[in-house]
Amino acid sequence: MTVKNKILVVVTVIMSLIYLGWRIFFTIPFEYGVIAIVSGFYLLIIEIIGMFEAGIHFYNMTNIQFPKCPEIKNKEYPEVDVFIATYNEPVELLYKTINGCSNMDYPDKSKVHIYLCDDGNRQEMEALCEKMKIKYITRIERTHAKAGNLNNAMSLTSSPLIVTMDADMIPMHDFLTACVPYFFTGEKVGFVQTPQSFYNPDLFQFNLHSESRIPNEQDYFYRDIQVGRNKSNSVIYGGSNTIISREALNEIGGFCTEVITEDFATGIEIQSKKYKCYALKDVHASGLSPSDLKSLIKQRERWARGCIQTGRKHNILFKKGLSIAQRLNYIASVLYWFFPLKRLIYIMAPILFTVFNVIVVKCTLFEVLIFWLPMYLLTNTCIRKLSGNIRSNKWTNVYENILFPSLFIPVILETLCISQRKFLVTRKEKVEDDKKYKLMQVLPHVFFAILSSVGIINCIRWTFTTGSIGMIVVLFWLLINLYNILMSIFFMIGRNVYRKYERTMAKVQCIIENSNFKINCLTRDISESGFSIILDFPKYIDYKEECEIVLKTDRYLSHFKAKIVHVDRIKKQWKFSFYICEIKELEKKQLLQIIYDRKPSLPQVLDTDGSTFEDLKINTFKRIKKEKMSNRKLARFVIDESIEAVGYGIVKLKDFNYEYMRIRMGLRESEHLIIPLEHGITLNCTFIQNINKSHERLYRIVNYEDIAQNKNFEVILKKWINNFSKKTKEKMEGNTGIENNHSDEFDEMHYI
Repeated sequence: MTVKNKILVVVTVIMSLIYLGWRIFFTIPFEYGVIAIVSGFYLLIIEIIGMFEAGIHFYNMTNIQFPKCPEIKNKEYPEVDVFIATYNEPVELLYKTINGCSNMDYPDKSKVHIYLCDDGNRQEMEALCEKMKIKYITRIERTHAKAGNLNNAMSLTSSPLIVTMDADMIPMHDFLTACVPYFFTGEKVGFVQTPQSFYNPDLFQFNLHSESRIPNEQDYFYRDIQVGRNKSNSVIYGGSNTIISREALNEIGGFCTEVITEDFATGIEIQSKKYKCYALKDVHASGLSPSDLKSLIKQRERWARGCIQTGRKHNILFKKGLSIAQRLNYIASVLYWFFPLKRLIYIMAPILFTVFNVIVVKCTLFEVLIFWLPMYLLTNTCIRKLSGNIRSNKWTNVYENILFPSLFIPVILETLCISQRKFLVTRKEKVEDDKKYKLMQVLPHVFFAILSSVGIINCIRWTFTTGSIGMIVVLFWLLINLYNILMSIFFMIGRNVYRKYERTMAKVQCIIENSNFKINCLTRDISESGFSIILDFPKYIDYKEECEIVLKTDRYLSHFKAKIVHVDRIKKQWKFSFYICEIKELEKKQLLQIIYDRKPSLPQVLDTDGSTFEDLKINTFKRIKKEKMSNRKLARFVIDESIEAVGYGIVKLKDFNYEYMRIRMGLRESEHLIIPLEHGITLNCTFIQNINKSHERLYRIVNYEDIAQNKNFEVILKKWINNFSKKTKEKMEGNTGIENNHSDEFDEMHYI
């Protein structure tokens, strides 16, 4: 951390303590009734907890410690058992995970033993293991859920290091070689945790139309908070993408079974035995984030309940073997899950005052500006600076606001020792949209939106009535809350899903070949079902013919057949999208590695233009805007060429896509047009239909297949495109005028 940031942290802590002193001794509304006093203490306690969490995080981030990776000889790499835990996940999902595990680098790959630990005892999984040449482990009595499954696998294996992988997590080729050496630092190492990254936009990114604007919601935890906890040796075991010492597990009696978050508890137990545990910042595996609301909420409910359970049952505050720093960090981890209680009072405090005339904080505007404002601004700046722009206070509030109504009751129940004992597996495959469930989840947010709006109106009315700006801070508070609530409503409304497979933005060497041409290019994006490329010229690619495709990286090569499914213009270039229509087994394995053996292409930092207004604008207008679905399979471009047709006279060519052409002509109609061009090329056109009232007509080019591959015809097309670009530029500069070349009626047509 730089000296400047250290000074920022110190000043932030000092101002926070000053603010806290003011809040404790001068702002509790004792003289305004029981409701006011209870609400005032509720808000104060929540603020104290929040400052405690922030203080722990600031402490961790003041001196971030990255463990140095030692160099070891190839013969020193030990035997490794890879456990892939599954219960009810589909074969297709496990296929990708096993394929990734099988492609991990290791000096002696015979030392890597991959096991599918199937708690569903399914024949199809046993068949998959036989097909993928890995080992299959199952059991009849499924006690203790995932922890019991892993303990069962431990009893049947013996390698000194164990990799735990969730069913959807795909390791990169360097996972083992990047992590195993940390067990040779000379310290007693318990586990090495790598980030849980995701190759698909998480539900927050997707539902809020922000997959290109904000990082994955879990990035802040794994790439910021976890790394900071290296300093206090309080890294949380995340359950997947981890290598654990068998010795450490044996010493604590295996994976913890008495709580529903076995990973959180297991990590604490290992560290209480004085094992050093590391969190790495670099991504070495990526997986599939929950893609529906119900799965996401069930996952977060399990995390919340499990952490509170662990804090209670493992008695973190007095647990033998933990240092003070470790205790404080784990207490902060448990307290975080009480954020539903925090969000409730943060939303209700200004509503109680402006709608129900209940004073929660007794203060003047001057006191707020002196004590609260500096603390608020410094804290926001501190979080943004220390997180490397992965997270801002604004987005933390949005995430918490979205989830708090769903988690409020479970958190209260777990606090009262009314536990959920059943381990619920988070579904990762796409499921049908449950509109009734979404409606039930959005109703609390609508209720708070109405109350906040009433409060805002009352604030504005009071300001104009009294001529005082005393309510300005309360109005600001209400507006911030309303923004969070509106974003929560947008999130709950959701967004339509059109793709079956996630698309990865990646430039991969690509060769496209058919009977007429061979193109060497780079992909724009790739997925399990296809890919797209960008070309500078609107090349004719026959959508009826299969193309031979080769995708190649430094490590992988995949050969398959694909067809054009869509062509679209992006600024001055053309995007060609292909669908895979035939691929062999070995080629599919290579393709999967090309797609997933890479760091996800989603944002790593917050968009610099991500203002509150921009968030609301995007989520409003993108929902209003009607989705346009097109099946255009040939490159289409606008032209403006006057050419003489045989036996007719001058016509103007307006729009072209090889197979069809839009032509502006006189009043006289013609069923057939013969249009001679340069180099002896002739367009033989047949009338299809009238386009609009401007005498524009759609013609089909009968002989398009004969001329489309002609190099001389490409020269003509380039000249047409350049001429139109030149005329457009001149029009923009005001030197000449050309008519409108865009027809709404024509744009709505889909070429076959």
